[in-house]
Amino acid sequence: MTAINDLRVGLISDTHGLLRPDARAFLMGCDYIVHGGDVGSAEILDELAVTAPLIAVRGNNDTEPWAAHLPLTELIRVGNVFVYVIHNLEELDIDPAAAGIRVIVSGHSHKPMIEERDQVLYVNPGSSGPRRFKLPISVGEIIVSGSAVKARIVDLSGPPASPAPRAHPPTRGRSRRSW
Repeated sequence: MTAINDLRVGLISDTHGLLRPDARAFLMGCDYIVHGGDVGSAEILDELAVTAPLIAVRGNNDTEPWAAHLPLTELIRVGNVFVYVIHNLEELDIDPAAAGIRVIVSGHSHKPMIEERDQVLYVNPGSSGPRRFKLPISVGEIIVSGSAVKARIVDLSGPPASPAPRAHPPTRGRSRRSW
């Protein structure tokens, strides 16, 4: 269970037009959702935005007209933490540590990953869309408590995921770029 001031940010990427029921269930109760690109359809964004405030970036496969409004990168503030969102980590165009960024969220590779380098937490929730090769189907989350961040990946390939318990209702009405 999260503390009352913690913020739970659901991470999803590479849906490629498929929002699985297990992924949707996992994201229930999130204060915010970040989509790391390769969304696949505007309907996915609509479904996620009903669940929680949503930030999404455009992936290399998001080439249809509906995706034109999606940025390639996004810088957001969650509590006291800056989070940079980019689809392909290989296209990272900033020095995150020098920019004061604490978390980088990416997608593209379909490989779930949590790694800390130079006090920057890199999180790729993997792919929750159609299975690709033998890679897992997964989602992730970060829990922000003040300036502290914890991350986890949940493999949806096995038993269904259940949503994390909700300690408090989300605060609405804040700027969508600063939570």
